Amino acid sequence: QVQLVESGGGLVQTGGSLRLSCTTTGGTQSTYVMGWFRQAPGKEREFVAAISRGGGRTGYADSVKGRFTISRDNAKNTVYLQMNSLKPEDTAVYYCAARISGVIVITTAYDYWGQGTQVTVSS
Repeated sequence: QVQLVESGGGLVQTGGSLRLSCTTTGGTQSTYVMGWFRQAPGKEREFVAAISRGGGRTGYADSVKGRFTISRDNAKNTVYLQMNSLKPEDTAVYYCAARISGVIVITTAYDYWGQGTQVTVSS
């Protein structure tokens, strides 16, 4: 049973930074495209970033380009989301997701999801 466990969320002031982590258990993370999504209250879940199996290709939502960086350490079965210059509009529950297909997509067509970690950015 593949499970994804996020950590690293919390409360931060505008302009601050956080690093989210997502560890995969019950499966080999190197075989999955990994993505981060977020969902704010009353809004749909939206794509944030994704990374290919080997880490050589990444994709970002326009709203986070230049501020967020996705990376992975397959030896640790962990993917990261470094978030800098945080804004109040980044406040959301952040979800990690894994996709069996090797194609990076920005939709929610991922096969496994974590439970989410709350990120709150105060103004």
